[in-house]
Amino acid sequence: MVEIIGEKVTLKKITSEDINELYYWKFEEKEQEAKKWNGPYIPEEKVTKEEYSKDWEEEIFPGIPDSLVVKCDERVVGYVGAYWVDQNTNWLETGIVIYDSHFWNGGYGSEAYKLWIDYLFTSTFIHRLGMSTWSGNIRMIKVAEKLGMKEEARIREARIVDGEYFDAIKMGILRKEWEERYKKHCSIQVKEVR
Repeated sequence: MVEIIGEKVTLKKITSEDINELYYWKFEEKEQEAKKWNGPYIPEEKVTKEEYSKDWEEEIFPGIPDSLVVKCDERVVGYVGAYWVDQNTNWLETGIVIYDSHFWNGGYGSEAYKLWIDYLFTSTFIHRLGMSTWSGNIRMIKVAEKLGMKEEARIREARIVDGEYFDAIKMGILRKEWEERYKKHCSIQVKEVR
C-alpha cells in the first residue's frame, strides 16, 4: 500500500474507514461547499456506499492506484485522482478535491496536488499530465500555475454555473517540464506499507 508523506498532508491508499468519511463529505455533509467549485456543472447522482467503494479499486498501472486519500492530522480531508485520456500518448488527466473547507487556503491542496503529480511522474512513464476546470475556479487555476502547468485550451462559455456562462479551462505539464522544474527540489517520500 502506498503512503506519500508531505509536510502538511499525507496521501494514502483508501481504507474502509476512509470510504465512510469520503462518502460523508461527498454525499451527506450539508454545506457541500466543495461542489460549488469542483465541477458544479456536472450533475451527480447519489450512489450507495457499496457502489462508491467500488470506484476506489481502480489502478492506472499495476500497483499504481488511480486515486489516493488526502489526510491531514489523520483526518480525511479530500482526495487526488487521475484517469486516462489517451494511453497511446501516455496522457493522464488529474485532479484534487479538498472537501473540508478548514483546509482551504493553507497550502494543503497545493502540497497534496504536487505530491500526487510527482508520484505519477516518478512511478510511471507518463509523458503528460493534464487538469480541467472552469474559469470561475480561480484557486484551482492558481494551484496548477504554481506547479508549472500551462493553460493549453480555453473553451469559451462552455460551462454554466448558477445561470452564468464560464469558460472551460484545460491545463497541462509535460514530464520534461516537471523534471526541469522539480528535479533538484523533489521532496517526495513514498513508503510501501504492508
